[in-house]
Amino acid sequence: MAALKIENIYKKFGSVEVLKGISLDVASGEFLVLVGPSGCGKSTLLNLIAGLETVSAGSIMIGDRVVNDISPKDRDIAMVFQSYALYPNMNIRKNLSFGLETRKMPKAQIQEIVQKVSTLLQIQNLLDRKPSELSGGQRQRVAMGRALARNPKVFLFDEPLSNLDAKLRVEMRTEIKRLHQRINTTIVYVTHDQIEAMTMADRIAIMKDGIVQQFDTPENVYDNPSNRFVAGFIGSPSMNFMPAKVGIDAGQAFLIMDTGNGRSHKLTVPREISPLAPWNDREVIFGIRPEQITEDTKRSRETGKNNIINCEVQVVEPTGPDTLVFIQLNGVEVTCRVHPAAARRPGETMALQVDMSKAIFFHPETGERI
Repeated sequence: MAALKIENIYKKFGSVEVLKGISLDVASGEFLVLVGPSGCGKSTLLNLIAGLETVSAGSIMIGDRVVNDISPKDRDIAMVFQSYALYPNMNIRKNLSFGLETRKMPKAQIQEIVQKVSTLLQIQNLLDRKPSELSGGQRQRVAMGRALARNPKVFLFDEPLSNLDAKLRVEMRTEIKRLHQRINTTIVYVTHDQIEAMTMADRIAIMKDGIVQQFDTPENVYDNPSNRFVAGFIGSPSMNFMPAKVGIDAGQAFLIMDTGNGRSHKLTVPREISPLAPWNDREVIFGIRPEQITEDTKRSRETGKNNIINCEVQVVEPTGPDTLVFIQLNGVEVTCRVHPAAARRPGETMALQVDMSKAIFFHPETGERI
């Protein structure tokens, strides 16, 4: 395994600039996930690391050497593709051993590696089958096994689970994470699925329009997004965003919230997190996650840490362990996450506590964090 350093990378296709100064430091043994919407440049960046595309400007280091001008086969990387890319006319044993044979490794060593890798991935009973005889999940394990057999410095995964059904995707996420814990090698993993990113990564690079918006741990990306795009992209259901006018009274900031039918509430912002002093009598974008708007409880009233609002329930969506309740605040639909037993029916009024210690504020024009 080896560290990976991406320094000020630019990539143009003709006059179109796809990557615009990407810089990332990936520690040896780290699991990095590149995530973002289609067209953000994440697959292009992966192809540059692999050597399948050439860099327009900047440098890529694997270990202690710059690999910009080194061919893909000499970079000591292994890639797992969305389409599996297995040899259909070879059995699984041959698929695993073929790359080792081309490198002139001794036959006994090849057999040992194939046995070790197939046991690790629990595909040892599939070695004599052809890829066409396997399920999607089994083919993906074989594709990972072929990469593992190479024992590369860096593994590259290009949306490897996107062809699998929902249940199998969850199972394979766990398998890949467990595999990383066992082999402790450097992984760069591309996905458009933010849940994959959150559950698998040591660190996440969130991309948009060829720029890294935030590069941080899953916890920090979720709790402390750098801008409105990151806040809205990470999390399911998405963070709520609503325009809100700021008021300040005796140094205490609050937001004025219209709950419908001519009613309004003041949501007090804790002094220790409030950056709103310059925004008195101005509008900001108020962001808060669904789980931070939940049913009113006796404990919340006793602690005094939460603001209570009374809102009419518009839609209810049971999800099993909890229920999503939809309300209107300041003319915007807002998602709340409540205990199933506490949910009210559409048309009924429900008391909800808002944990303002978790509130985040964004500039209404730029979307940057205030």
